[in-house]
This record gives sequence, structure tokens and C-alpha cells, in this order.
Amino acid sequence: MTTFNHSPLGDSGAESDDMEARLWDYIDGNSNTEEHSIVEKLIASNLEWKVKYKELLEVHQLVSGHLELDEPSLRFSRNVMEEIGKYHIAPAAKTYINKKIIWGIGIFFLTTITGVLIYGLGQVDWSSGNSNSSLPFKVPNIEWSKFFNNTYTNIFLMVNTVLGLMMLDMYLGKKKKQLREKNSL
Repeated sequence: MTTFNHSPLGDSGAESDDMEARLWDYIDGNSNTEEHSIVEKLIASNLEWKVKYKELLEVHQLVSGHLELDEPSLRFSRNVMEEIGKYHIAPAAKTYINKKIIWGIGIFFLTTITGVLIYGLGQVDWSSGNSNSSLPFKVPNIEWSKFFNNTYTNIFLMVNTVLGLMMLDMYLGKKKKQLREKNSL
């Protein structure tokens, strides 16, 4: 059960908030019978409580009785749909995805995979066969330092990085141009 401070001095902000909360509960009918009777006694005996109660009661009456909700017009839905209809609907993915770019990316990856396989098969020693093994050729240990310390590999990675940055720049440039055109309309 909540205990309340029944001090008639209401100078502090917390006490004023408590008074308002208790009065709103009293006006709305949310307080239990004990709190209801305490608030009634405070309203009858304390001038500050009485003044605040009258203010809150006026606000309650204004809000509950004289305030009408605005209803949308009968054509509201149609007006909204007409406004939406003015904008262009995004086309299907087939129309804005460039198939040449997709094919180019696919060919690049297939070429890269084929090149790695050819290089890997070129490193196999096909002449020396071991009768104890199930494979008819000897697979040497791969030296990864050949791949990643190689000048050609570094050049390949740098060229791909530059091409990727150029492609990103072109993409962002097109987006910026489209945004400018959209804003100018």
C-alpha cells in the first residue's frame, strides 16, 4: 500500500507532482476507497488542493466533452492512392540489372578458377608414379610462398583493386546523377 505525505505545504515539485497524480486518479476513478476518502478530505480542508482539483476538473471536462476528433474526408483513401500513383513504381529486376555485367563477373571467376586449376595441374610430377599409392602420379607439397610472394600475383591484386575502385566510383556516380535528376523534378 502506498503511503502519502499529508503535509499542507506543497512548495516542492515532487509533492506537486504527487498531488496532481493523486487528483487525476481521484477524477478518473482509479483510486481505491481509502485513497478516495483521503483525497476528498484534502480537497475539503486544503485550499491548494481545492484550487488544483478545480483546475484539473476543468481540463478533464474540456477534454472529455468538448473535444471532437477530426475525421478524414470521405475521399481520403482515394486522394492518398492518387498521390501514390504519381510516383514511378520500381521496375522488375530484369530491367535494371545489366546482364553483360553479370556475364562479365561470371567469366572473370571461371577464368580465374580455370587458371588456378591449370597452374595446379602443371605443378604435378606426372612421370614419377608410386606403386603403393592409389594415384598414378606424385603430388608434391605446395609451396604457398610461390603464390603470394610472386610479383605477378601482387600486380594482379593491385590491378583488381584499382578496377574494383573504378567500378565503385562509376556506380556511385550513377547513383548521384540519378539522385540529382530525381530532386530536380
